[in-house]
Amino acid sequence: MDINYELYKVFYNVAKSLSFSDAAEALFISQSAVSQSIKSLEKRLNQQLFIRSTKKVSLTKEGELLLKHVEPAINLITRGENQLCADPESGIQLRIAASDTICRYYLVPYLNNFHLQHPNIHIKVSNGTSIQCAKMLERNEVDVIVTNSPNSSLNDLMDIIPVKEFHDVFIGKEDTFPLFDHTVTLKELQQYPILMLEKRATTSMYLHNLFLENSLDLVPAIELASNDLLIDLARIGLGIAFVPDFCIKELGELAIIKTEQKIPPRKLVVAYNLDIPLSDVSKYFIDSLIDS
Repeated sequence: MDINYELYKVFYNVAKSLSFSDAAEALFISQSAVSQSIKSLEKRLNQQLFIRSTKKVSLTKEGELLLKHVEPAINLITRGENQLCADPESGIQLRIAASDTICRYYLVPYLNNFHLQHPNIHIKVSNGTSIQCAKMLERNEVDVIVTNSPNSSLNDLMDIIPVKEFHDVFIGKEDTFPLFDHTVTLKELQQYPILMLEKRATTSMYLHNLFLENSLDLVPAIELASNDLLIDLARIGLGIAFVPDFCIKELGELAIIKTEQKIPPRKLVVAYNLDIPLSDVSKYFIDSLIDS
């Protein structure tokens, strides 16, 4: 089916903004032109893509399906245009996505070294959960991600390279909980307030699965979006935090709780899309992680 790229471009802008007027403004065309383009695309596809009302615009199921395919294509074309039209003096962009914890406690030295060696290359870092980062890569919004593994959103269309093994640990304030003079079972831990990341985080899913494998139901006392906050709350005795060991620089009054059930190690992995040629700068950055 021969459909003009401009129609998909209009569709993408309307689908992302859910506004015909906003899409018209972004594309520098009239609102009526946007409306006519959407009607033309719907006619050619023989599908209704939007539900229109006087107050709002929303995607139909068919529109949502089309957006899943159009969005990566638009991002890839935009990326190619930007690289072709870029001023050589301004450098090339390296787009990376990672969680706050991975950025702060793992990536910063590598980003610093990369920037020192390639000061003209603009580094764009996007933050999100490890699952969100994998979705960004799938949509071609970034070139490279560094994420926890296992991660249910990584797929066979990505090259996934392990770069670091780490362990998750339970930590708490020694003078608050009577858990540091013996090996503790998960069932015993279940009786105390557990501090952990929110449900959408891979670390949270990992811990919930660990408890389920031992026929236990985990009900956390506090769920947050930041490992740093979990550690801070553990320091004041609010509970026992479950965090990756690489984000603990100094334990201070905290201590690691020894568990009877062995907690399997996880990995940090770097990933990129197999069907999109990697730029030289992306290859260089990935190699710097692999060689460390």
